[in-house]
Amino acid sequence: MKKCLTNTIKLPLKSIILGAFFAGNGIYAQTIPVSSDLIDFTSSYGEKLLIESRSRQDFFPLSTQFLTQDNQAYCGVASSVMVLNALGIPAPEAPEYKPYRIFTQENFFNNQATRKVIAPEVVARMGMTLEQLGKLLASHKVKTQVYHADDTTIEEFRKRAAENLKQPGNFILVNYLRKEIGQEKGGHISPIAAYHEQTDRFLILDVSRYKYPPIWVKTADLWRAMNTFDLVSSKTRGFVFVSKN
Repeated sequence: MKKCLTNTIKLPLKSIILGAFFAGNGIYAQTIPVSSDLIDFTSSYGEKLLIESRSRQDFFPLSTQFLTQDNQAYCGVASSVMVLNALGIPAPEAPEYKPYRIFTQENFFNNQATRKVIAPEVVARMGMTLEQLGKLLASHKVKTQVYHADDTTIEEFRKRAAENLKQPGNFILVNYLRKEIGQEKGGHISPIAAYHEQTDRFLILDVSRYKYPPIWVKTADLWRAMNTFDLVSSKTRGFVFVSKN
């Protein structure tokens, strides 16, 4: 009976995974090899971790909205768009999809309140801070809770994030320094979609899909990467919880 149940679960998951990540565009053809401390989600073992996870409610809504950031500084914008669409809140007009409404990286800043936080031209040049990420999301009338790493602990993060990932209707964005998890370059923002209890790893759906695949990262490594100093904000990086008001 258990064997049948496992097979029943695995087939739909595999179909969703293949549809979400290999939708005929070969997006991972030129990605950078994943370091030995990380697990490539697109590998058989990476898929196995998702199947075994008990904290994966966010994976399915996020995977249907998974996209690539429009430019190398738009990781926060792309991540926000994914979450806003996954929450299903009223979206602005998108001329290219008229009469349908959906959040895109092009219309994310159409809201005047959003532009007051930071201009899109500035974000395109230098990205955004954790605090700006929270305010940009809040300008779209969703509830946000911003946590800088030095204001909490790794134990609290693990507990809160794992519980969040068991519940529908709320999401987590992480702001971390890539080099601390064995990747190239500086600060980055992406959503996390699942937690694997046995290996103590979180699944990051990396929006720079031209560069890295989604990866499973150890909690300790992700925490160290969030607990780094952002020179622009003069604060540590961290994470944001997002839900409907």
